[in-house]
Amino acid sequence: MTSDLGERPFRAPLAVLAAALLFNLGQGVLRPSMPLYLQRSFAANYRMVTLIPVVFGVGKWLANLPTGYLLGRFGSSLMICGLLLIACIDVASILTSSYGVFLALRAMGGVGWAMFATVATTAVVDVPAARRRGRAVSLLLMSETSGLLLGSAAGGWLYQDVGVASPFLFEAACMVVAAIAVARWARLRADGTTSPRSHPPRSLGTVLRMPAVLLMGVTSALLTAIQTGLLVFLFPLYLLQRGGVSPEVVGFLVGLGVLGRLVALWLGGSASDRWGRARVLTAGLLTYALFLGSVAFLTHPVALGLWSFTIGAAAGFVAAIPTALTSDQVPRPLQGVAVGWLRTMSDSGQIVGPLVMGALADAIDLSAPFVLGAALLTAAAGACRHRANAMSAALVTDGRES
Repeated sequence: MTSDLGERPFRAPLAVLAAALLFNLGQGVLRPSMPLYLQRSFAANYRMVTLIPVVFGVGKWLANLPTGYLLGRFGSSLMICGLLLIACIDVASILTSSYGVFLALRAMGGVGWAMFATVATTAVVDVPAARRRGRAVSLLLMSETSGLLLGSAAGGWLYQDVGVASPFLFEAACMVVAAIAVARWARLRADGTTSPRSHPPRSLGTVLRMPAVLLMGVTSALLTAIQTGLLVFLFPLYLLQRGGVSPEVVGFLVGLGVLGRLVALWLGGSASDRWGRARVLTAGLLTYALFLGSVAFLTHPVALGLWSFTIGAAAGFVAAIPTALTSDQVPRPLQGVAVGWLRTMSDSGQIVGPLVMGALADAIDLSAPFVLGAALLTAAAGACRHRANAMSAALVTDGRES
């Protein structure tokens, strides 16, 4: 079977964006309701609750790169299988009475997540013109963020008013509808196929030797580590302890950060398409570092609210650029492997980030992780600037030789 990505460049992103919205809508519904379900069904303690995202992340980490390798052979079928796998796991999760089985099922859910997300990202970056790629990735991230926002808002209501199993069934329904949308796109693509394409060997080593790919992988891991280790876990505690605000206000201020991210996603992708990815990424990382590091000097709730929105916007501004820049450098047959590599690095940051930032906060102070995050972002900006200068010099040399 040959890959079916990219032959219809405008139809494919629309179908994938709709599927991504539904996918993350289902994921968002489970976010507030999963801990409640665990405590009710398994009398889970805090350790048991926090193991769920860990095993889910491990499942994603293990499956991202293999999915990239298999993309050329199975194409959109991987997305459909991943979506249906999650739907089956959701149904099985409410049928089991064993926490160990439930944990294993959620790890398999991470595999399904990787099967969908890796192929979806590859489909979106496979646009006919590189100057549109940043906006395409931004649209995908906006679909994901919007779905998570809507789902998170509805999750608690479903759990309380419809039934404790309803969030799982809702997510399963979202996955089935998303699979139908992807299947319709795949059928339309199959109708337009005229001849099979050959697929050259795919090698991660070849991908990593291309300009900036290794750097973008490290940058993606750093951005995810800061997002999960700081903004998701520690920033709410900082608002509560240093800002002296109530839990209700903490939720509002954190929501401002999500809103800022959503607003800036499109701006970052568009700016990188117009003015150059490395240049925009460098400026975005430095801005992100400035606002993140200065959190350590703030305690007033109004200032923290403004900073929450600004930090979220800075994070959203740079979020799409590593994927777009990597796709610019990698030939089309290798993009699946490249996206799998980026997803693997991002999930590595998701696993390591909370562990490192939490340990640092315990050992030194709650403000220390924010300073470290700012320092790492500044170092990443310097590396991006150096890479941009090297690529510019190479282009000038090639122009003189020609």
